[in-house]
Amino acid sequence: MNSKLINTVRWKFIYAFLLSGILTAVILYGGSKVGQTILEAQAYPDYSIPAQGIRWLVNNIGSVPLMIVVGVLGFVLFFFLFSRKVMRVLDEITAGIQEVAKGELSHRIEVKTSDEFGVVAASINQMAEQLQLSLQEERNAVAAKNDLITGISHDLRTPLTSILGFLEYIEKDRYQDEIEMRYYVSIAYEKSLTLRKLIDDLFEYTRVSGGSLPLSLQALNLNSFLMQLAEEFAPMLEDAGMTYKIIGGQDPLWIQAAPGELVRAYENLFSNAIRYGSQGKLMEIGLALEGKEAVVRISNYGDPIPAQDLPHLFDRFYRVDKSRSRDTGGTGLGLAIAKSMIELHRGSIVAYSENGRTDFVTRFPVTAASPSNYSEE
Repeated sequence: MNSKLINTVRWKFIYAFLLSGILTAVILYGGSKVGQTILEAQAYPDYSIPAQGIRWLVNNIGSVPLMIVVGVLGFVLFFFLFSRKVMRVLDEITAGIQEVAKGELSHRIEVKTSDEFGVVAASINQMAEQLQLSLQEERNAVAAKNDLITGISHDLRTPLTSILGFLEYIEKDRYQDEIEMRYYVSIAYEKSLTLRKLIDDLFEYTRVSGGSLPLSLQALNLNSFLMQLAEEFAPMLEDAGMTYKIIGGQDPLWIQAAPGELVRAYENLFSNAIRYGSQGKLMEIGLALEGKEAVVRISNYGDPIPAQDLPHLFDRFYRVDKSRSRDTGGTGLGLAIAKSMIELHRGSIVAYSENGRTDFVTRFPVTAASPSNYSEE
């Protein structure tokens, strides 16, 4: 017989029932023999109290009713003793459920058996763990929402305050001549552009991180895609006193991507490399095929990123240099948008910074190009 079938609660109760019946039968058989011996010894009276009691019960109640009462009581007692271990497990499960119901989600029931009760205990532990994780995720979501609201409020208020301040100067004619007025208007305009950039980034981040961005995927050659994008960044690189170099890329790297959406991720990575790597004068774009993955490495040689900051680079509103202004430090959303966009394309991104070099490495699963559906963008 299957051992799993035997090791069940049903069979454990059957074992307890059978053992209780056997022991009850043995007790009744032995008791009947003892009683018969005592009754047959009436010719030789035994004046001990037990013998007198047995004779009185037999004579006044009868042997059959007496055996029935003793049998029932014995069976109940033995069944209780043999099923006590099973019932103890059930009591522990009940107590564990009550603890979880009270909100003690860290409570775990010790799984002592492999029968149905053991499965129930393991399932309750798994349920409590899932509830605990869900509760923690909910708390994290609430904290993240509060942090997002705080960050948005602060980042929107800063340029808006400047805009209102300079407009107030103009409104109240607190300028000496038209040149000074135009200077105030110019500052207000620049701050308005900063404000619009932040709002655009917030909208983009919410759209991408929320998973509501539809992607129209097609076969895309990463080599030509990034080469073209690098050419578009040539004026910005020149203004920063930088050049770029492409390493590898001799063979096409085909992936499934939405070019119009993926370009936003690499625009942010290129802009980040230019903003923080201008001291190194060079931005490198490495292209390689590793196994079944297309690997792109964006490198710069600016100031290294401290090790404690690397795990948080892709957090929204996170800046390595907390003293950076909005003009020099960006919105704090570029890398978060890049990470979300790359993950939407089933890719991954990590950052390394050591020996005066900072690398942002992205990986995508490669695919075969379809002659009827491809893009060289």
